[in-house]
Amino acid sequence: MDLTVIWALIIAFAVAMYVVMDGFDLGIGILFKGFKVGGERDQAMNSIAPVWDGNETWLVLGGGGLMAAFPLAYAIVLPALYAPLIAMLLGLVFRGVAFEFRWRDPGHRQLWDLGFTLGSLVATFAQGITLGALLQGITIDGRAYAGGWWEWLSLFSILTGASLVVAYALLGATWLIWKTEGGVQEDARRFASVLLPLFLAAVGSVSLATPFLEAQYHQRWFESPGIWLTGFMPCAFGGIAILAWRGIRGRRDWQSFAATLGLFGLTLAGLAISIWPDVIPGRVTIWQAAAPYESQSFMLVGAVVLVPLILAYTAWSYWVFRGKVGAHGYH
Repeated sequence: MDLTVIWALIIAFAVAMYVVMDGFDLGIGILFKGFKVGGERDQAMNSIAPVWDGNETWLVLGGGGLMAAFPLAYAIVLPALYAPLIAMLLGLVFRGVAFEFRWRDPGHRQLWDLGFTLGSLVATFAQGITLGALLQGITIDGRAYAGGWWEWLSLFSILTGASLVVAYALLGATWLIWKTEGGVQEDARRFASVLLPLFLAAVGSVSLATPFLEAQYHQRWFESPGIWLTGFMPCAFGGIAILAWRGIRGRRDWQSFAATLGLFGLTLAGLAISIWPDVIPGRVTIWQAAAPYESQSFMLVGAVVLVPLILAYTAWSYWVFRGKVGAHGYH
């Protein structure tokens, strides 16, 4: 049993869960100023109120798991990406503060609404910058980061940052289509109708640029057997995008969100195919970065207990609040 592979899968699962589950509430924050002041904004925020803070559990699991299971990768990535990671954390903190205080300080609700939007936007853009910086490569000398302070900033990382903003906004819009009604739902349909084509263009742009960043990316996608995936992915993406569009425009509320999740799943699968088995693409493999076997074994005991517990209370939360949100909350 290769514990290194198991831990890589656990962390990949945690990151995927975070992207999907925190993505839609960050997306609602990005779109928040587009809703009417008062009932519409309250309704949009009420749709995520029971679950938004629990979604970030997966970020803690992913970050903590990386530090414990792959300490070399953590020691390299952190100094390389200090700026975007700190910006992400500050954005998440400010978003959380704004989320709570807009209810408790109605006299300054406009400012808290703005803070909620800016915090969500900064956190999302910083996450995209971080992804782009990892994909384009990190300069390493031996077992340490050897690049400069601004190495993370490039046209490609800005592209991935902007693309993630569009992606999360689309996910947030389709969540609102599924979970709300009335004016909020109609506004969400309007937003999603614009965001879906933008999302497809963004994913296409990043996908076209990525194979030319590292030789291994080009090999994975343009040499056999990967060339078959290169033909399959656009077809699958197009088919699911059609389902998403029909859900947005055809009044199939659940279908728009489910299909958008499918698009995210394909994107994450493509990312995994590009970088596996590296933890720092083109630089460090999961085995080179792994903690000792004894450490991985000890931590796995905790993960076997905690991951099912997290899944259980997450599923319970979504089941309890499975209905639509009206003007006065869930019903």
